[in-house]
Formats: sequence, C-alpha cells, structure tokens
Amino acid sequence: MILRRNLLAAAAAVLAAPQAWAAAPPLLTIYKTASCGCCKGWITTMTRAGYRPKVVNVEDVTPIGKRHGVPFELSSCHIATIGGYVTVGHVPPADVGRLLKERPKALGITVPGMPLGSPGMETPDGRKVPYQTLLLLPGGKTRVFARHG
Repeated sequence: MILRRNLLAAAAAVLAAPQAWAAAPPLLTIYKTASCGCCKGWITTMTRAGYRPKVVNVEDVTPIGKRHGVPFELSSCHIATIGGYVTVGHVPPADVGRLLKERPKALGITVPGMPLGSPGMETPDGRKVPYQTLLLLPGGKTRVFARHG
C-alpha cells in the first residue's frame, strides 16, 4: 500500500510539472555574479521545476545581455540561455516551459527588475507585487507574454 501511494505521488508530481520532455530537460545555462543571493533562489526554483542548471559566475552580466540582444533597460541580475532562447531575470519556470513549447519567433523572455514575489524574490511575509513577463523581440521591442500577481 505504501509503495503504491509513493508511486502515485511520484506520477502526480511528474504530470504536474510545467514542462514535459521525452528525454532529459534542456540545459539551462545561467550567467550571474558570484555575490548575487537572489539568483540562488531563482536557480533553486528552476531546479525544483525540473530544469538542469549550469551556473557560470561572471563579473558582469551586461556583455552577455548585449550579445543576446537584451536592451539594458530590460536587463536584470542574471541571464540564462535555454533551447536557443535567452531568459532575463526572475522568470517563472512555467513561463520558460511555455516559451519552449510554443517556440515563438523571439529572442526570449524577460522579467525586468526584481519584482517582490517573483521566483527568487520571495519575502518572509509573502508580499507580492504584480509583474509581467515580457517576450523579447528583435530590435528591443517587447510584448506581454504573461501576467503574474
């Protein structure tokens, strides 16, 4: 009975994951500064959601953002690449999963700034502010990809 319950719980966890890959999930390469604590929270969230992070500590993420076409005003404390896209900032795992599933013609997605309550920016009292995930289009244009809070 206990084995069956554990098996059912494991199956439910797999089915509830925001992304479903036939093989291993794609590698998530994260560029961040060594001293950034909120990045660690985001990495933990992404790992728990089933992503395979590879962390690369750099002195400054700005040149990496430029290389991927991210305008400075849309940048954040960390940048990641996955499946041919760039993610910038505290993007929720479900948004990354949706990006990889829908495969829009875009550079990637961004959550500019560091909104309270976004993954890695949780507060002890649970405060959250509404924020948007933006689809980053060529030329620095954006459109709303998802709304949160």
